Amino acid sequence: MTAEALGLLLAVVAAYGVHLLYTAVVQGWRGLAPAPGASVRPSPQERLRDRLVQAGLGEVRLTEFTAAIVLLMLLGGAIGFALFGGWPAAVTLAIAAAAVPVAGARARRRARLEVAREAWPRLLEELRLQVVSLGRSIPQALFAVGQRAPDDLRPAFEAARREWLRSTDLERCLDVLRAQLADPTADAVCETLLIAHEIGGSDVDRRLRDLIEDRVQDLQGRKDARAKQAGVRFSRLFVLLVPAGMAVVGLAIGEGREAYAAPSGQVAVLVALGLLAGCWWWATVLLRLPDEPRVFAARDASRTP
Repeated sequence: MTAEALGLLLAVVAAYGVHLLYTAVVQGWRGLAPAPGASVRPSPQERLRDRLVQAGLGEVRLTEFTAAIVLLMLLGGAIGFALFGGWPAAVTLAIAAAAVPVAGARARRRARLEVAREAWPRLLEELRLQVVSLGRSIPQALFAVGQRAPDDLRPAFEAARREWLRSTDLERCLDVLRAQLADPTADAVCETLLIAHEIGGSDVDRRLRDLIEDRVQDLQGRKDARAKQAGVRFSRLFVLLVPAGMAVVGLAIGEGREAYAAPSGQVAVLVALGLLAGCWWWATVLLRLPDEPRVFAARDASRTP
């Protein structure tokens, strides 16, 4: 192979590598093909936005969320330096404090998703009765059911109703509901209702019955798994409480504060905090129940009011 051909080959390989890096960072594409195609993964920004919506923080901008993390990080670092008198512990506590908004958002997200999982079988059954037994149109039935939804879900149904009154376009209305809930079950329900509205026929009863059965089985399976984990979740709290209590007691005994401020004490504190974080993360991973992926995401986020 000549030097010119080798140089051309290296240039093509380098250009393709740059293309893969660009699509990975900007579009969230992790494949080796030239284009992601129809199965493109959502970008990190889209996944974070979905999680904020699921946590009920859809009105919070990413910059505001980041600012809260930075503020708590500085506060945690200051407290760590005041307690232990050294930078290693201060940096570790700053990182721990920065994780507080993330952990709070995750807890809110889990709670809201659990409320939605509990509510969807009942809402779907009411929707099926409204459409099949009472003969109401799909938009009328959807908004009537939304008025009896849990408080966390009701604003999304109200936003969808306003979009329907404004445009009388069911697809736009369902896109708003999808985007406001960011819930896999809501995606499946919206897609089922849209197909039934566009095609018509009596198949909507069977599809809703199948969806109800699937949601009930999923809910029961998660409840059984969580009941089996209850004792382990309670025991996991001691991973934080016992070492933290011992550290506070050590500060108040004799020359405890001076011992913590010594270089060896700083290293010991840093290692202990790292072990605490590692054990907690490991236990969380082992106890985590899988989340359902969003198969039918909103087609156009710009339609969301």
